[in-house]
Amino acid sequence: MQELLTIIAKGLVDAPDAVSVTKDEPNEDGVTVYHIHVAEDDMGRIIGKQGKIAKAIRTIARSASIRMEEKVMVEID
Repeated sequence: MQELLTIIAKGLVDAPDAVSVTKDEPNEDGVTVYHIHVAEDDMGRIIGKQGKIAKAIRTIARSASIRMEEKVMVEID
């Protein structure tokens, strides 16, 4: 999942070297939180107009998590 999010984020931004994805341990509800960190100038590219790209990234992550039988949440930092 971490690799998937990294590949997606690197394809969207101008500074792919600044992209990093971190993973938190599952909380009491079993939800694993992934944090996507990008350069400040690329925040608009990763969020998109009205958050459409961010929503699409979250949808892809949820779809992939079903196959892995895990609950995920994606935050963009």
